[in-house]
Amino acid sequence: MGVTGPIRVVVAKPGLDGHDRGAKVIARALRDAGMEVIYTGLHQTPEQIVDTAIQEDADAIGLSILSGAHNTLFAKVIELLKEREAEDIKVFGGGIIPEADIAPLKEQGVAEIFTPGATTASIVDWVNANVRATAEA
Repeated sequence: MGVTGPIRVVVAKPGLDGHDRGAKVIARALRDAGMEVIYTGLHQTPEQIVDTAIQEDADAIGLSILSGAHNTLFAKVIELLKEREAEDIKVFGGGIIPEADIAPLKEQGVAEIFTPGATTASIVDWVNANVRATAEA
């Protein structure tokens, strides 16, 4: 069965990072592209993020991490999605993530990582191409 309605994305700021300008810019770009966006706000735990994604019937979770805790936080979100049998929710993210950490994050199940300099258009295009394609398959 195909997807009906717009792609639903939870945009979240996990952990102690208090800088959310980038997350808000991405949330607005996704919204302006016709997606339904649920922004969770600052200082969310992985459990809160996964709960929100499941409750909101989200197609994807976008994590914005600048604190350096990306390896731990992405892994926990992926683990919780597996535990809750919600692995169909794609996880992508961005922030200050060293190039050396990107491949291991993808091996854990993170669908895509956007580093500083990624355009909002490239993120919107990726979500449209990858989240919708997976949801309709």
